[in-house]
Amino acid sequence: MSETAARRDEVLRARAEIDLAALRANVRVLRERAPGAALMAVVKADGYGHGAIPCARAAVGAGASWLGTATPQEALALRAGAGLPDDVRIMCWLWTPGGPWRKAVEARLDVSVSGMWAMAEVTAAARAAGMPARVQLKADTGLGRGGCQPGADWEELVGAALRAEGEGLLRVTGLWSHFARADEPGHPSIAAQLTRFREMTARAEQRGLRPDVRHIANSPATLTLPDAHFDLVRPGIAMYGVSPSPETGTSADFGLRPVMTLAASLALVKQVPGGHGVSYGHHYTTPGETTLGLVPLGYADGVPRHASSTGPVLVDGKWRTVAGRIAMDQFVVDLGGDRPEPGAEAVLFGPGDRGEPTAEDWAQAAGTIAYEIVTRIGSRVPRVYVNE
Repeated sequence: MSETAARRDEVLRARAEIDLAALRANVRVLRERAPGAALMAVVKADGYGHGAIPCARAAVGAGASWLGTATPQEALALRAGAGLPDDVRIMCWLWTPGGPWRKAVEARLDVSVSGMWAMAEVTAAARAAGMPARVQLKADTGLGRGGCQPGADWEELVGAALRAEGEGLLRVTGLWSHFARADEPGHPSIAAQLTRFREMTARAEQRGLRPDVRHIANSPATLTLPDAHFDLVRPGIAMYGVSPSPETGTSADFGLRPVMTLAASLALVKQVPGGHGVSYGHHYTTPGETTLGLVPLGYADGVPRHASSTGPVLVDGKWRTVAGRIAMDQFVVDLGGDRPEPGAEAVLFGPGDRGEPTAEDWAQAAGTIAYEIVTRIGSRVPRVYVNE
């Protein structure tokens, strides 16, 4: 749910504030890291929870010439509703049999093909649409997920693409792959994947394909692997100001600023005696007389239940910790005797400028990665866009 300027004065239960100026600055930083390559802003999963359309517009305004999504439905929604310039390319890569191939062809999307079943479906869609499809062939260079295996399978796929090009059914616009461990600079799999990518793209070009772009670099590769930039880089999480490799560097170390701030208004502040059980299962009991604050966010909003008793929250200028279990709609913090008024702000995470926790702090508390923390924030938390 997007909040317009007219509603920003409304008192909200909770909100995810999205700083589009920070996003634009992050895109510019990422472009500087790969000056010889075009930039694809990845806005899959509703812009990693930030809102796909506003983030796509901001990224294009900062110089992104491509947009990337996982599903064709995400890409079609962007093409139809984002009001983007006609020359902005949109790519989608997660297809299953029977997908909306004809709609994708007619919407001028770049579609990924990893195997012969997909080649058959996209060429049939192109015939039905009466126009060529834009196809990117994906190579499995070692991730072992999507993509075509090297050797005979790749030769067969490239051959089919060449025949379809000859019939005017498609144009191969790209050759691409994805890293398995680019967030671990120096890992031997990185060099191995780069070698295989070069071999597979070279073989396709030797046979006659002339792609617009070759690309393999995700966020960590964009930031740390210049040899992987090729013609196009595909930053995702880094565009939203979250470090893709906290062990290598923080967001600030990479010159990035977190875009999302998640906050709520305290629903209740009350005094309780010592020995008082808190939330389901009484996994937390007050050590003495204290005050409790009720934060109206829970796992239905995307706050990870695994962060029960560990998640950090800034209330009244101090870090607090989730007291006991995180429930579906709410959780409690022990305020240690402080008595902020109901309605006082509780900040779960943000850039950290005001001493608040970051998404990485929540990731550590929940035993996960910051990608998941921002992406899982649910639709009933309004997105409030600033610096549009």
